[in-house]
Amino acid sequence: MEKFDVKKAYKELYAPSRRDFSLVTVPRFSYFAVDGHGDPNTATEYSEALEALYAVSYATKFASKKELDRDYVVGPLEGLWRADDPEAFVTRDKASWDWTMMISQPEWITSAELTASITAVGAKKNLAALDKVRFLELEEGLSVQILHIGSYDDEAPTLDRLHNTFIPANNLSFNGDHHEIYLSDARRTQPEKLKTVLRQPVSRP
Repeated sequence: MEKFDVKKAYKELYAPSRRDFSLVTVPRFSYFAVDGHGDPNTATEYSEALEALYAVSYATKFASKKELDRDYVVGPLEGLWRADDPEAFVTRDKASWDWTMMISQPEWITSAELTASITAVGAKKNLAALDKVRFLELEEGLSVQILHIGSYDDEAPTLDRLHNTFIPANNLSFNGDHHEIYLSDARRTQPEKLKTVLRQPVSRP
C-alpha cells in the first residue's frame, strides 16, 4: 500500500524556494482545525489545540488504514494567522494574534471521519480542546510564498519585504489570512534550522 504524502503530492506548495517569492495557485484542501487567540508561546489554548489536533489526526490515519485500507503520512502542522493590523506580524505583537491551527487531510477523509475520531479519542483521553476540532475546507487560490529557514521571530524582515515591497510592486492585494506551514518539529530542531513556508493569498485588480 503506497502512502499518500501531501508534501510529495504538492511539492510546489510545500517546498518553495528560500531565495525568491513565488506566485502559486493553491487548490482546495481539507483540514482538521482549531481556532484560538493569543501568543502561541504562552497561551494555554494553543498547546491544548495542538494536542487535540494531533490526537484526532493520528486516530483518523490509523482508522483509515484499518477500515479503508488507505494509508497516508499525517501532514505537517499549519497555521492561519490574522490580526486587525497586518503589521502586527512584522512587529511580532503576538498577544494580538488570532489563529487557526490545522493539519491537512487526504481527499477521502471527511467530516464523518473526524466525528468518529473525536468520539474514539474522547473515550480514551480527556483533552480540553477536543470539542473545538472542526472540519475546514479552504481554497486560497493565487498566493505568494517563500521558504523561511530560521527562528519564527526572524520572519519579520521577510514579511516586511512581502507586505511592503513585493505585494505593492506587483500590483497585488491581500486576499486572506497569513498562512504558515511548519516543516520542522520545533521540539527537536534548533531555531536557526527551522523550515517554515510563509504564504499570503493575494488578488489582482
